[in-house]
Amino acid sequence: MVVLGLTGSIGMGKTTVANALKNCGAAVYNADAAVHRLLAPGGAAVGPVLARFPDSASGEGAARAVDRGALGAHVFADADALAELEAILHPLVRAGERRFLSASQRRGCRLAVLDVPLLFETGGETRCDATLVVSAPPFVQRARVLGRARMSEERLAAILARQMPDAEKRRRADFVIRTSLDRRVSRRAAQRVAARLSATRGTRWPLCWSGALKPAGEGDHA
Repeated sequence: MVVLGLTGSIGMGKTTVANALKNCGAAVYNADAAVHRLLAPGGAAVGPVLARFPDSASGEGAARAVDRGALGAHVFADADALAELEAILHPLVRAGERRFLSASQRRGCRLAVLDVPLLFETGGETRCDATLVVSAPPFVQRARVLGRARMSEERLAAILARQMPDAEKRRRADFVIRTSLDRRVSRRAAQRVAARLSATRGTRWPLCWSGALKPAGEGDHA
């Protein structure tokens, strides 16, 4: 089974590419969606996060959860608080990735995709057979992001400050898909990547997920 790391800065079009890969038969693990589940009622992160950020609580009893808006206000401009939050969430997300990969292998999947916004920033590429970066020009990115609810110039700047520059991500990637054109172009590019990788054999799972990490390999750009 080939493990593909899918990443890209905010507003670059990862969802479009992830859905295209899924339509090609790939199994996709969305790290952002996993975090939402962890912070929702019954989520494994609710207890430890609220122990550190009690003012972020929402609901009571079985409906007790983490209010992501309140939590974001706590960590938005506090690097230490953000690091504490990540220390809680990242191991749980990683455990979810392992369960996902194990289940994907049991189902006989040829291609498993890890959709992780901070893939390179957290060293996650070392656990992948290949990496795919989704990219768009800055003006397209800004228009997409600032059109979202509760988004501002300040918030966008803070998010981008935490993310590796797009040019560096593209330099490190095995494949790059540009999403500023028609979505059909992006979907066809994703199909080519899926076809190419599905015809190969992966070497990262489960070896690199048990601590035996190898250097990320070089590759051609799509």
